[in-house]
Amino acid sequence: MKLYIVPTPIGNLEDITLRALRILKSVDFVLCEDTRTTNNLLKHFEIQQRCVPYHIHNEHKQLSQIIRQIQNSSSVALVSDAGTPGISDPGFLLIREAIMQGIEIESLPGATAFVPALVNSGLPTDSFHFFGFIPHKKGKETLLKKMAELECTAIFYESPHRLLKTLEMMATIIGGDRQITISRELTKIHEENFRGTITQAIERFKEGVKGEIVICLGAARG
Repeated sequence: MKLYIVPTPIGNLEDITLRALRILKSVDFVLCEDTRTTNNLLKHFEIQQRCVPYHIHNEHKQLSQIIRQIQNSSSVALVSDAGTPGISDPGFLLIREAIMQGIEIESLPGATAFVPALVNSGLPTDSFHFFGFIPHKKGKETLLKKMAELECTAIFYESPHRLLKTLEMMATIIGGDRQITISRELTKIHEENFRGTITQAIERFKEGVKGEIVICLGAARG
């Protein structure tokens, strides 16, 4: 009886580990956000495996049933559509409950978008605060004000259709001259890493943008 937490590539399929492939082959079934996405990944690596849906819309309702399934199996893998489960993806509730039920957990290292975005940002990496996805409306202004005062690098995810509005809000609250990096489509063909000020970012992305986005904000000046 064991729950494996298995990161999957955020874009480039070559980023999956040999250990992850071995575990995906050997478990009794795989818990996944979207069975179509995971089946495509498994098919690419010629893995035949049973996939069971586990996502943000059913994780509360199905938690007890899934725990029973894990208890009745020798091993189960949890994956998300991309990246590491539990990092801005479903996983926390299941992992917490599994711990409470005495289920052994093995978490594999692997892909997650904010780490390469931070490392290649050129901003300090010795101390940082990861916010995940920030609120769409309520609480967004308060959170940006908190980021403005941080004495370390702030990192968060944003969707492409909200990027420009968020940048304009940041310019008003934080100031247009604060250093920022915007990484999109990491590990994919059209990967881009913008580095500059918030004002320069607004000019660069005012016509719109596509792809998954990670924003790194420079620390407040002392």
